[in-house]
Amino acid sequence: MGLWDKVKGEFIDIIEWLDDSRDTIVWRFPRYQNEIKMGAKLVVRESQVAVFVNEGQVADVFVPGTYTLQTQNMPILSTLKGWKYGFDSPWKAEVYYVNTRQFTDFKWGTQNPVMMRDAEFGMVRIRAFGAYSLRVVHPENLLKQLVGTDPQFRTEEVSEFLRQLIVGHLGPALAAAQVPVLDLVGQQLMIGQKLAGVLSQELAEYGIQIPKFIIENISLPPEVEEAIDKRTSMGALGNLDQYTKFQAANAMEAAANNQGGAGEGFGLGLGMAAAQQVANTLNRPQQQPYPPQQQYPPQGAPQYAPQAAPQYAPQAAAPPQPAGPPPLPQQDQWFAAINGAQAGPFDAAGLGAAVQAGQINRDTLVWKNGMANWTAAGQLPELGGIFAAVPPPLPPMG
Repeated sequence: MGLWDKVKGEFIDIIEWLDDSRDTIVWRFPRYQNEIKMGAKLVVRESQVAVFVNEGQVADVFVPGTYTLQTQNMPILSTLKGWKYGFDSPWKAEVYYVNTRQFTDFKWGTQNPVMMRDAEFGMVRIRAFGAYSLRVVHPENLLKQLVGTDPQFRTEEVSEFLRQLIVGHLGPALAAAQVPVLDLVGQQLMIGQKLAGVLSQELAEYGIQIPKFIIENISLPPEVEEAIDKRTSMGALGNLDQYTKFQAANAMEAAANNQGGAGEGFGLGLGMAAAQQVANTLNRPQQQPYPPQQQYPPQGAPQYAPQAAPQYAPQAAAPPQPAGPPPLPQQDQWFAAINGAQAGPFDAAGLGAAVQAGQINRDTLVWKNGMANWTAAGQLPELGGIFAAVPPPLPPMG
């Protein structure tokens, strides 16, 4: 400080602090050589506390209000300083304003995943993030433990320490809750309240309290979330067999409504396949019930003495009469990749109709039950007959 600061300090008799930073926790009042005149006015506003420090020792603490600095309202500081210099001499002391409002701009998050054991998924890694608020409840402890002689103690100076402390308590809090991962969303508020109490108790020696602790989100690794989404999709579909039949029916309806030769040929093939399945069902032989067996001798018949039964030549059994022709052999059901989508099933006649309609060619990928992979139709000898009337593609023109 220069000469002007010294002269200016002789006329300043109002001590106050108007905070415009929104992130300052402790601010030291600037005073030339820390000389505070007898009779000076001390203004302490709401959400503030003024602490007088003499040579590193807390002398007096003033709550919100306006004070005239006299010996009667500063007994401790008067005892420390007045006896040596006289009560009319200025005090050499530091004035620290401590902001006691809630600071709500603190964020926290897990840089590395937290390992935990889940009853359904086994060992899982989770990440979490959120926010919390901070408030000073014991200014003396804060000055002694953290601030020291810092003229302006800001939130950024303590945020990293608090974040590490929170992450250290997050894992034990989740384990103690014994809540499955899928149910953590419903318990976030309860876990946050417990963490706020635990953190406040541990920070009591620093004069700090955590009034509010918010868990905004708890997430799993991307691959686990993707597996959960697939499982949810399967549950939404319900019966997969019924869903497959429904998709096939929609494909048949779309092909029937498609105007033009390609649509008609495709619809013809699907119609023939459906008709063949109906015919196979109708041609299956019906099982005939057997007549009830009779009891011998019939109940109520007269009993006779046993007599020698006459000997007769055995009669030849009549040949069984056929009930009808046997069922037709089950034809292979083919699927084809048409316009980037799976179509089918087709029987041989259905494939032939699709070939004539121009929807299937030799390069079209087809598949049936028993094949390991999709294969071009022209590479399968069993399908060579359906391309007999279709000329191969022209060779490149020289």
